[in-house]
Amino acid sequence: MYDDLDYIVPLQKVSLVKVWESYSGKKLVGKENVIMSDIVKPPKTMEDKLSPYTYLDITDLSLLKSIVVNYGIDQIIHFSSLLSHVAESNMQKAMDINVQGLANVLEVARIFNAMLFVPSTIGAFGSTTPKVNTPDLTIQRPNTIYGVSKVYAELLGEYYYTRFGLDFRCLRLPGIISADTTPGGGTTDYAVQIFHDAIEKGQYQCYLRADTRLPMMYIDDCLQSIFINVPDKKLRARTYNISAMSFTPSEIAEAIRKYIPHFKIEYKICPLRQSIADSWPESLDDSLARADWKWSHQYDLNSMTKEMFNLLISSNHET
Repeated sequence: MYDDLDYIVPLQKVSLVKVWESYSGKKLVGKENVIMSDIVKPPKTMEDKLSPYTYLDITDLSLLKSIVVNYGIDQIIHFSSLLSHVAESNMQKAMDINVQGLANVLEVARIFNAMLFVPSTIGAFGSTTPKVNTPDLTIQRPNTIYGVSKVYAELLGEYYYTRFGLDFRCLRLPGIISADTTPGGGTTDYAVQIFHDAIEKGQYQCYLRADTRLPMMYIDDCLQSIFINVPDKKLRARTYNISAMSFTPSEIAEAIRKYIPHFKIEYKICPLRQSIADSWPESLDDSLARADWKWSHQYDLNSMTKEMFNLLISSNHET
């Protein structure tokens, strides 16, 4: 899976921070050009397939500086973050990682003149945001620590761009769907777990209402959207919306039934996750990204579902 060159974005020198808990980070790799970093070591089964690894606690500014110097890093992709549901249960840890960790990375990127990419999220919007075709520039006011920390990242990154000339780039990503990892504590993670449970159990218990519509994206489209190689002069913004599809739990269940006709879904609502989802947009307007660097997604709900089943079933046969 990981040595498929279709999944590798050509870079020069990149540090992927906290990648082992990130769908995108795990696939944005290349042995000759990426230094992987995290607070935990990668699985032994993957060590020979992935890039060089180095230990990094993102809250340790001195260690971060030394890694950038020792490896000659000129691009940083910063995935380190506690996701929405987990962050609400670990607020102080979320502050340490999502806020202080981000501040550390920005300062190191400034000092050593490294391009910095930081993913934001649909969680950066709030209940007062327009829910349909949410524009790039609109009222945000999120009501989760995860969302607040991402607005902080967007604004502080833009400040570093304006004040210091830092090449800062940011995408508001929707829920990312991948066959490579298990869910990591996000509100949109049901759209990953549902495939595993469909194959293993033939049923799934969903923590969101059947009609909860949220923006989603397949991992391959996500990787193609990360615009680190786009010339800076083409960019009219530092933070962009990015989108591919929107669906509800009931709609993805119907797509799954094309492959598992007996699949059943029941709903046991988690009040916290539902309240978070209800505050997020149903769809994003990403026309600026499509205009500025010709971004275009390849996967819709049906093609994504087909790919997920192909990958998960073949993976199960190999184990």
